[in-house]
Amino acid sequence: MSVRVDAKKSDEVPSGSKWLSVLARIVKGPKPENVPAVVGTVGAFIGLADIAAGVIPRFRWSRVHALSEVLPGSVTQLAAAGSIIVGILLLMLAHGLKRAKQQAWLAAVILLPIGAAAQALYRHSHIGAVLSLLLFVYLLRHRKSFLALPDPRSRWKALANFILMGGASFGLGWVIVGSHADKMVGDPPVIEQIEHVIWGLFGFEGSIRYTDHVDYTVGYSLGALGLLTVATTAYLAFRPAYPAAVLTEEDEDRLRELLAKHGERDSLGHFALRRDKSVVFSPSGKAAVSYRVVSGVMLASGDPIGDVEAWPGAIEQFMELAKRHSWTPAVAGCSETGGEVWARETGLDALEMGDEAIVDVADFSLSGRSMRNVRQMVKRIERNGYTTKVRRVGDLNAEELEAVQKAANAWRDTEDERGFSMALGRIGDPKDLDAIIATAHKDPEEGEEPSPFGDLKAMQHYVPWGKDGSSLELMRRDRSADPGMNELLIVAFLQAAPDLDVKRMSLNFAFFRSALERGSKLGAGPVVRVQRTALIFLSRWFQIESLYKFNEKFRPRWEPRFVVFPNSRDLPRIGFAMMQAEGFLELPRLMRRRPAHLKSVDQADDALEAQAEVTRAA
Repeated sequence: MSVRVDAKKSDEVPSGSKWLSVLARIVKGPKPENVPAVVGTVGAFIGLADIAAGVIPRFRWSRVHALSEVLPGSVTQLAAAGSIIVGILLLMLAHGLKRAKQQAWLAAVILLPIGAAAQALYRHSHIGAVLSLLLFVYLLRHRKSFLALPDPRSRWKALANFILMGGASFGLGWVIVGSHADKMVGDPPVIEQIEHVIWGLFGFEGSIRYTDHVDYTVGYSLGALGLLTVATTAYLAFRPAYPAAVLTEEDEDRLRELLAKHGERDSLGHFALRRDKSVVFSPSGKAAVSYRVVSGVMLASGDPIGDVEAWPGAIEQFMELAKRHSWTPAVAGCSETGGEVWARETGLDALEMGDEAIVDVADFSLSGRSMRNVRQMVKRIERNGYTTKVRRVGDLNAEELEAVQKAANAWRDTEDERGFSMALGRIGDPKDLDAIIATAHKDPEEGEEPSPFGDLKAMQHYVPWGKDGSSLELMRRDRSADPGMNELLIVAFLQAAPDLDVKRMSLNFAFFRSALERGSKLGAGPVVRVQRTALIFLSRWFQIESLYKFNEKFRPRWEPRFVVFPNSRDLPRIGFAMMQAEGFLELPRLMRRRPAHLKSVDQADDALEAQAEVTRAA
């Protein structure tokens, strides 16, 4: 009833008051939290206008054109180049302005008056100059809205800038050369135009000639583009570097103390010890959140480490740091309890994205019809002469550990270790001697060339999960070994687990398992069927279905995992950052379709090994 009464009252407000209210809101401007987004959008628009002003020939009918005739020709030609450069820089700064970066604000305040002057001198444009100055004044007025600190820096950004900026400069230079076609002497072919652009970017004069002093305009513009590419690349390469995400020795020791007390809560806890992550602690020091910043996303993994009662303090520190740098906060792979705490303390939203396969050692057995395939495979491999060993890392001698490390590196299908949420990235560290390594061995047959790793044919690495659990972190095998090595070693680990005081094992992570399972059942609705069809299609590249089926072989119990995010519109960006962190974004792999005959157990094992350390991520 109250809603209807309020609506009736609002209808009785005089129309004049409505318009005054709307006008007052417009004059007041956007809310403080929306100022960076508005400024970034307007800055990008002005940048495009500046580029257009420098590329498109002058409007001869401009009223102020006659006044510019008293200026030297070089002034207006330099103004054309300056307008293009300012436009490009404003486009580059637009994203930083949207994220309220302090340095982006300072650069925009410097560039906008220059762009306004360049437009007035060359294009004789009142509108472009006025818009630039208005945004300049607006930035000065709202300078307190741009206090975000810069992101951690990487030297790779210099190389990326050179490639992207060089390509953009070449494309824009070609447009500049072609936009003055009516002033060209003759009709130069496309190849000659390309050569002219390339020479111009390097500061040399090309073979194309223009009339009416257009040579200077094109030459200045091309030279400025080349200079901008070199200058920005040099700045990114030689500027003082911010420290990369690194887990300090002191932070690691504090995390290990928390894991010793509370590590049994989360199977992902030990992966907080990755040394390419950073960490924030609660004020009491009893809880912590590990994270990495990827593409402007502050990405945490798993639940907070430590005492649950201290989680809110660590989460508050995490959110404060994200706000200070204007990073997008997100959590990958937290449990249901962790998701509830994150949502309650921060107002973020949560989305189920898959399930973790957990096997209870006491309940595991190879007997029964459901384990028939695994049982037969393991027996077949053992008849072929394979043996297994399951030991703590501290129980391996130096030669055995070195062989395992070298084999794991040699059998890796990428140059670098991959993973983030469920990968440790190292084997045999002196601080990880309680980790477990399972290995498969087979003596070489007569006439067979010996392996550089002796009789070692496969390995798996398990990290601690509290005092009585283990999490599968890595599995690799020799491609010449018999199929089924993964099944063999997982069964060997589970059978040896009681002697190692291990009661539970986190096997792997299955993306969108519930959708795959529900979509295959009788009576599934059309929406669920469409979801399953889409996931099966994506499995051609990401092996979503094959990993789920592999995990299902061991009859695990499934624990849901969630991704926590601020808004639905942030999900694509967060998903992109997660794929970067986990190592999915390798273009050759993304573009390589799985062969149609990839249906055998051996090929499913290969797919599992290639994705194991990254698909365990949330």
